[in-house]
Amino acid sequence: MSWKETCVMDQKMSFIVACQHGAENISELCRHFGISRKTDYKWLERYACEGVIGLADRSRAPHGNSRALDKKTVAAVLAVRRRHPSWGSRKVKAWLELNETGRTWPAASTIGNVFDRHGLTRPRKKRQQTPPQGRPLSECNSANDVWCIDFKGWFRTGDGCRVDPLTLSDAASRYLFYCQAIEACDEAHVWPVLEATFHEFGLPEALRSDNGTPFASHGAAGLSLLAIKLIKIGVLPERIAPGKPQQNGRHERMHLTLKQDTASPPAANLPEQMARFDGFRAIYNNERPHEALGQKPPVSVYRPSPRRYDGNLRSPDYDSDVVVRKVRRNGEIKWHGRAVFISQALKGEPVGLYEIAEDNWIIKYGPIVLGTIAGAGKIVRTAK
Repeated sequence: MSWKETCVMDQKMSFIVACQHGAENISELCRHFGISRKTDYKWLERYACEGVIGLADRSRAPHGNSRALDKKTVAAVLAVRRRHPSWGSRKVKAWLELNETGRTWPAASTIGNVFDRHGLTRPRKKRQQTPPQGRPLSECNSANDVWCIDFKGWFRTGDGCRVDPLTLSDAASRYLFYCQAIEACDEAHVWPVLEATFHEFGLPEALRSDNGTPFASHGAAGLSLLAIKLIKIGVLPERIAPGKPQQNGRHERMHLTLKQDTASPPAANLPEQMARFDGFRAIYNNERPHEALGQKPPVSVYRPSPRRYDGNLRSPDYDSDVVVRKVRRNGEIKWHGRAVFISQALKGEPVGLYEIAEDNWIIKYGPIVLGTIAGAGKIVRTAK
């Protein structure tokens, strides 16, 4: 049916009225209103039975679904799922095919839809991914080339107190600078530990970590507030690839020894556990022979860094030919008359723009590449 560009209900009523007056025969009326004889009889019948309401548009959805699962199949699928709540659709299908033969069971995807309709599934929360680090990890041939930092993994003492051990070591010499539980795994609690260690032992060239908080973020190049502070004191933050703990294998191997010697089983309470950590660090550094060091203890190999820490945080400097923009409080810079979002973690910091082709720019914060930008467009984030 093809009505003209007027109110559809008005057209329908005009047609009904014209039919009732009988001024024209049915064929002429159908041609005038642009409808078929079949549609004519349909509207007349509906109007006679229901009045004006019968002329309203009706859903064209089918009254039934010939491919829908029968109630018996749905009940069997749900029964298995409720007996085994952790089973997914493929396991339920496999169990039914093995234990209830003689009938065809629906596809695993269809069984999953049944679970969804009956509220037996919970959508998986999408995990935000930290931008990967594109450049290779630094070599660690000498003391203070690379330090490693990580949380061992929390556990509870005998009295139920949660323990989050933070560890910090030198990659080349295996010297363990810090091994203690801290109150929270955030920048506010980790930075004082780093500062105290820097004051005592000097600065490394790079600090290697995983991609967790507070070492990384979901912003440009994965820079967190802690990483920005490291850059401002001349230490390069670097991260292992997600799911690749072997890239920090020296530190992870120390964690295994730490667990075996201090937390298997855990101490009765937090003070006793902290004492165990102190004792472990003393023995690990000063007595325990290390095979990679020619069976020497780390203390015989490690030497403090000649790069001293003065406690000052300095924003990066850029050459005179570099275009510099200051990141606003909302994480944006002004570029070619437009606001371009960079990272809120960098608010108040200067970023440098380096032209690599005509109207194509690389954006850096100090030595860290944040992304590229073409013309006045949005930043295209890249790995560090």
